[in-house]
Amino acid sequence: MSFTPYRPFRLFAGLLLLAASALTLAAESAKLSPQVAAVRDRWAEVNYNTPKPQREAAFEALAKQAAAARAAQPKDAAALIWEGIVLSSSAGERGGLGALGLVKQARKNFEQALAIDPQALAGSAYTSLGALYYQVPGWPVGFGDDDKARELLRKGLQVNPDGIDANYFYGDFLRDQGDWKGAAAALEKALAAPPRPGRELADQGRRSEADALLAKVRPHLASD
Repeated sequence: MSFTPYRPFRLFAGLLLLAASALTLAAESAKLSPQVAAVRDRWAEVNYNTPKPQREAAFEALAKQAAAARAAQPKDAAALIWEGIVLSSSAGERGGLGALGLVKQARKNFEQALAIDPQALAGSAYTSLGALYYQVPGWPVGFGDDDKARELLRKGLQVNPDGIDANYFYGDFLRDQGDWKGAAAALEKALAAPPRPGRELADQGRRSEADALLAKVRPHLASD
């Protein structure tokens, strides 16, 4: 199934933007219901701290918890987004055709979230849906579409240009497209993203993924 300015005045402006972004992320986190926040935190534990053999079952259990959080607040975009993320992660662990139903439900969640509030969780529905579109196989097996993925990932970046996830997934997409310079720039920006209050484990895990992906991209830069 992630530009750093160096001249002094540009660096100062960049620091102001990072500070503003961190405040925005803190405000977003404060809006989460306790049920959705619990799903978010458990997702990080499962995704980054749970051994691979146990991960599929853990995500299946978390999917039930996420469904309950969404059912309690069916018009809450954040609840829809987090259920979609859990379903997508569960699909990634399951793999094969058996995962297709999960990603189709995740797509529905993200689309519903966008209809309610496209700005929710700093545009996470755009980024998460875009990631599905480039990771899922295309027709006739699935709904994958690289053009749609690019469009959605860019919209996610418009909402959250400095976000770690928005830049990581855009970088991964560009790597998949063979755009090595673009991928490296996006991944470097992901690594420079401001910390998200209360999401230290997720940040650490995503930075490790961005580092690993960047290491695969860099050898191609010399040949460009």
